[in-house]
Amino acid sequence: MTDPSGGASDRAATTVLPGAQRLLCIGIGGGGDVVGALAAAQLLGRETVLGGLTWERLPVDPVPGPRRIDELVDAAPLSATAALVTADTRTATGVRFAESRIAEHLDAVTVLVDPTPGPAAVADGLAGAAERLGCDAILMVDVGGDMLAHGHEETLGSPLADAVLLAAGALLARRGIAVAAAVVGAGCDGELTPDEVAARIAEAGEHGGVIADEPLSPAGLDQLEAAVAVVPTEASALAVRCARGERGPVPIRGGRRTVHCTELGGRVVFLDIEACLAGPARLATLVLDATDLDDADRRLAARGIVSELAWERRQVAAAD
Repeated sequence: MTDPSGGASDRAATTVLPGAQRLLCIGIGGGGDVVGALAAAQLLGRETVLGGLTWERLPVDPVPGPRRIDELVDAAPLSATAALVTADTRTATGVRFAESRIAEHLDAVTVLVDPTPGPAAVADGLAGAAERLGCDAILMVDVGGDMLAHGHEETLGSPLADAVLLAAGALLARRGIAVAAAVVGAGCDGELTPDEVAARIAEAGEHGGVIADEPLSPAGLDQLEAAVAVVPTEASALAVRCARGERGPVPIRGGRRTVHCTELGGRVVFLDIEACLAGPARLATLVLDATDLDDADRRLAARGIVSELAWERRQVAAAD
């Protein structure tokens, strides 16, 4: 368990997942979103198990897509789609996950979730993992805000993982499991612009979906910067820079994308998942009953949306 240092927000602590004592806090976009999960957990001030996806970016793991649970080395399966992770957890080719680095940095176990089997199986796996870990609520954290994408946004680049995990969150909610979502660092991944994320949050708000909206914990920024130092993540790092007061354009992804640092980029917005699906999160609704990740990807492709999985496969094929 992690007891996040940094000052909790009294408002967020009382309104987000009220009554929950121990959280399973999952970064749903893969890569360094686990640092965003830490940022959200700081504001809630409860015992937390941090986690993320078995999906690293191509510069870290040259194999496209996520890894299956049975492909992990030195991990303890919690369910068919989730595993307990230590500092030694890696792929068969030796690639360490962001969650492995966070486990080492915080001296605490973390969790990896495999999105390959689709929303229903992921929901089953998260419910089973939470039960085994003694967690009575689940928080799904997206760094950047593209989980709220409509699908037509010009710079949308990695909608698939977010859509599948948010859909899983909706299925958990429909089972009566305490679950919520959070956007950390609006626009900091260079996909949706800050204005687009603000508009999508407002759309969720029209459905009663905004639970709390808080700045990153000032007392926790040093801890987040230390986490950024051990986890390859530009988006979470920029959220911290926004919280420190930086403003204006910053190139990321080797200059392929530009982030505009804003005040909203240094905040965490907690959201009701069902309100997200009723409002802006059209892609999560689209993949809600997808049978697996490839089925979800095909559904996006049918709408003309190129997912991160399709992009990674093309990059690897072009390099062969």
